[in-house]
Amino acid sequence: MEIKINDISISEKELEATFTYEEIKKDLETEVLKESKKLQLPGFRKGKAPLALLKKMFGDVLENEAAEKVANKKFWDITEEKKLQPIGKPTLHDLKYVPNESLFIKISYEVMPVIEAKDYKGIEIEIPDFQVKDDDVNHEIEHILKANEVQEPTEQVTGKECILDVEILRIDKEGQPFEGSKTETLQIDLSDERVAKEIIDNSNGKKIGETFTFTFNEEKTIKNKEGVEEKYTETYEYSAVIKGIKKATKPALDEVLIKKITKDKVSTESELREQIKTDIQKYFEQQTDDIFRSKLITEIIKNNEFAAPHALVSNVLEDYLKREEEQYKKMGYKKYDKAEASKRLAKSAEVEVKWYLIKDSIQKQENISMSEDELTALATKDAEQTGIAVDKLLNYYKSSNYAEKFVENKVFDFLKANTTIKKVTPEHTHTHNHEEDEHEG
Repeated sequence: MEIKINDISISEKELEATFTYEEIKKDLETEVLKESKKLQLPGFRKGKAPLALLKKMFGDVLENEAAEKVANKKFWDITEEKKLQPIGKPTLHDLKYVPNESLFIKISYEVMPVIEAKDYKGIEIEIPDFQVKDDDVNHEIEHILKANEVQEPTEQVTGKECILDVEILRIDKEGQPFEGSKTETLQIDLSDERVAKEIIDNSNGKKIGETFTFTFNEEKTIKNKEGVEEKYTETYEYSAVIKGIKKATKPALDEVLIKKITKDKVSTESELREQIKTDIQKYFEQQTDDIFRSKLITEIIKNNEFAAPHALVSNVLEDYLKREEEQYKKMGYKKYDKAEASKRLAKSAEVEVKWYLIKDSIQKQENISMSEDELTALATKDAEQTGIAVDKLLNYYKSSNYAEKFVENKVFDFLKANTTIKKVTPEHTHTHNHEEDEHEG
């Protein structure tokens, strides 16, 4: 037996092997016998025709088919003997069988690549310097007041404080029903900032049963004769019949309301504003942390470019698709375009695999781990908050991937400590990201 292993990429290998007839004879005969039992000749029951007769009639065909199965068996024998540790499904590229002489096979397979991560320290990352503004706090207070408003039926639209139940119908320029259009029922909250000013103005002063009109402009894209995309605006005209009107009255931002919405944590407007500011700031901090992680991973992968194993990427992609399809079903969508989703999520699956391998290398190079003492300390702290026994939490952390998540956080803490972080205005960060997206596209 002659064996040669070629390196195609960091994760793809190619095995070439040549076997003498004596080395494959036994396996070949076993496979030929299996195949012969599936054949039926006139005058014999299925699988009962003499092997000598079958070989005389189908010898070359039977041996050639058997040779492919022998090739597969020999491949796995070699991988076990040489400890090659392939992942995924191998691909047979070439097979040459010379009866009574030899068998040559060429099979490609993937392995878990050994990554020696580099250039993961000293990177400069720009993150947005989000600052809580008075408008942010005011907007949240408006949302609170809106959620606690009282709605009462009324006969006439008197401004933005009204909520309308309407039946709308698309019409043509002459005011007649547009061909094929159907009446739709919907609710319009005039206080919603997304509602067009035309609807607010045209409905003002109207009563139940009365009609008002409005237009809706939609930007569309079409390809011209040269195949270049051109944008254009299509205008839709609608007629709306008012079926119901409610007038919303917002409550006073007093002690009673503040205690109610904060569950007695604060009681004054100034305290409420401070709490809202703190909550928004925490949200901003989480956003910037997510942005930092995403940009850092992107930069480190750029510095360690390699071909991710297709088998691992496929597994991750299948997991993405399964979870997304289940989510679609929960949301009530009847159709899930798996082909479209596969194209959309393929890049993310590849990035996840690459980052997993790079992160594992960084973790090993920097000796980052979760010690027994650290795990016990974590379980003790969590036990105080949850009331669950320390030993039960400890067993859970060890048996699940919970500890792995903490190690991953330690890796990011290490990387963050070795990264130059530059805070910039959110507008600058957005523009920078947009340019990156265009470059990657």
